[in-house]
Amino acid sequence: MTAHPDGPWTTQQARNLVMDLGERAAQFRFLVRDRAGQFTASFDAVLADAGIEVVKIPPRCPRANCCAERFVLTVRTEVTDRMLIFGERHLRGVLAQYSLHYNMQRPHRALKLRPPRPQSPVPKLAYGRVRRLPVLGGLINEYEPAT
Repeated sequence: MTAHPDGPWTTQQARNLVMDLGERAAQFRFLVRDRAGQFTASFDAVLADAGIEVVKIPPRCPRANCCAERFVLTVRTEVTDRMLIFGERHLRGVLAQYSLHYNMQRPHRALKLRPPRPQSPVPKLAYGRVRRLPVLGGLINEYEPAT
């Protein structure tokens, strides 16, 4: 992470992404990005070499990348606006823990209140005792039937 991303920095981030993806890079066909100045031709070239086509959103149209914009808003309102972040390492840990919650447990209205990747089938409505599982030190809570 950096406060001032520039062309070489974003190009290196693209290299890191392709390297981290390894064989899975072939599963991705497109990368949607805005037209910010830090995304240079070398950034696009790194992704093109991996077989990923870069698609630029139209100028001044943040709604064209609405899924990313909505996720950023959700992370800000549910997490980073409500806690102090003490550095990059702390931020990475918080975002990793939140992304697990977001994808595995958090209900999404567009998915009929199901998470995108549930760990198990959504349980039927149960009456009785419920156990609370704090996430991020209790900032967010998950609930499951008590046994």
